[in-house]
Amino acid sequence: MTTHDVRFGGSGIPQTVLPPEPDDITSAIAEAIEADAADARLALADVAAKAPRTLTVWAELGDRAADRIEAYAYYRIGYHRGLDTLRQHGWRGSGFVRWEHPTNRGFLRCLDGLQRKAAEIDETDEADRCALFLRQLDPSWPPDAT
Repeated sequence: MTTHDVRFGGSGIPQTVLPPEPDDITSAIAEAIEADAADARLALADVAAKAPRTLTVWAELGDRAADRIEAYAYYRIGYHRGLDTLRQHGWRGSGFVRWEHPTNRGFLRCLDGLQRKAAEIDETDEADRCALFLRQLDPSWPPDAT
């Protein structure tokens, strides 16, 4: 049975909080990140093959991509998987998906990465849509870098 975690904030706007990833997947991603660059990419690709709905793995692959087109593709996969995951957990196309909830960060990282890479390849319409979507999902976007 799927559980939904849609909360109502003080303003009445719903807020979706994604559930945590399974511990074994989180551990596999953490181990992969510790490897050197080439091995990390291969280990992350193995995690993605075993758990393709894991949003953090797509963000990590995008962050380590060999070039901007590869990064764009990884972030786009994570973005689309993320939309599916959000919908499965009660999001109905509007409402907050905030960075303050660590379980939302994989999706938001993919959307942010997609925005940046779209800008780099002159997909300005897409970059603008992604930037606006990020601010709609989390009005305090971007997160504090500290």
